[in-house]
Amino acid sequence: MSAASPAVSPAAFLQQVKRADGCTGCGLCAAVSPGIRMAVAAPGWARPEQIGPVSPAENAAIAAACPALVVDERDNPHDPAEPLWGPQRFTGVGHATDPTVRYRASSGGMISALLAHALASGLVDFVVQVRADPANPMGNITSISTGPDDILGAAGSRYAASSPLAGLNDWLARPGRFAFVGKPCDVTALRARAKADPALADRIPLMLAFFCAGVPSARAVGRILDHLEVQRDDVAAFRFRGDGWPGFATATLQDGSTRRMSYNDSWGGILSKEVQFRCKICADAVGAAADVACADAWYGDDRGYPSFEETDGRSLVMARTPAGLAVLDAARAAGAVVTEAVPVDHIIRMQPHQARRKRQVLSRLWAMRVAGRPVPRYLGLAVTEAARREPILLQLKSFAGLVRRFIKGTA
Repeated sequence: MSAASPAVSPAAFLQQVKRADGCTGCGLCAAVSPGIRMAVAAPGWARPEQIGPVSPAENAAIAAACPALVVDERDNPHDPAEPLWGPQRFTGVGHATDPTVRYRASSGGMISALLAHALASGLVDFVVQVRADPANPMGNITSISTGPDDILGAAGSRYAASSPLAGLNDWLARPGRFAFVGKPCDVTALRARAKADPALADRIPLMLAFFCAGVPSARAVGRILDHLEVQRDDVAAFRFRGDGWPGFATATLQDGSTRRMSYNDSWGGILSKEVQFRCKICADAVGAAADVACADAWYGDDRGYPSFEETDGRSLVMARTPAGLAVLDAARAAGAVVTEAVPVDHIIRMQPHQARRKRQVLSRLWAMRVAGRPVPRYLGLAVTEAARREPILLQLKSFAGLVRRFIKGTA
């Protein structure tokens, strides 16, 4: 995060975020205050930069919604008996019925199909989503989709920094209602703002999220190109996933040729090693604030590890709110998606990493306290209940590992 100009009083919220190294890069602060803009900070994450004064009212509004400081889900509480996966009115697996959507998307195309149905049914007039930046194919931009072709063009995971909420005022300047799809932290921040502003809530009848394992840096993305022996200037297009499930990280070169790397090698071997710090202490990586949250419905092997063999895409889908359930039911009735209900205890077989990280959040927060770091307020997220499911030795290992990284300066 860049320092504020000497002539401008540093914003209190920004000082807190910087001390905690807690920024998610969502961009909400830049939408609330003209004194903030988003910039790229080494090693390639989106960070707020103060360029002018931030009023006390703006600071308070940002502090009440910034996911680096607070995530408050008390209005939509977790079931105490199942603290890992958030609120749910339907839990199942399924996929888009359109084979092209299913193939192009990262898993079963569920999010793309739901968005297309929301547009076709008139529930929303446009969709706000992230897609590849034409000027920098490894990076992201936030875009407006108004039809199925737009949505299909944005399908597929984008494992790079994005600040979709920075453009909130631009979306609100357009007529009509819109759907938003983003990372859990993006949805958390947007939901918090909508709770404080009923007029904003009325404009966004549908918020979708995907399970998130963290935001890698641009430097990590560059390492994929290095492994592929590709020069950045020679890349015409770049897909992190999609075109099959789980799909390949694929660089399309200026001459039309392609170079690719498996998901296990690209995400497992490179990108997951360099995610921003806030992602490592995330208490809601499963989109608890969304109307619908989706994820890869991985098939597990005999040891309980996900299999990354190429096959037809399959999505985990969780309708969390009445609005989310209504959209899912309508899309299913229209033949846009097919789903099969599954017991909630099956999710851990599909998403074991998410279960483990939620169980270890509390131990990592304690490590932050020991290190003197500010700790975000997690309210209504059943963090303590989740920790009770993790063996004490694994909790201690998680705690000690983070303390050790703080001491070494590598956290």
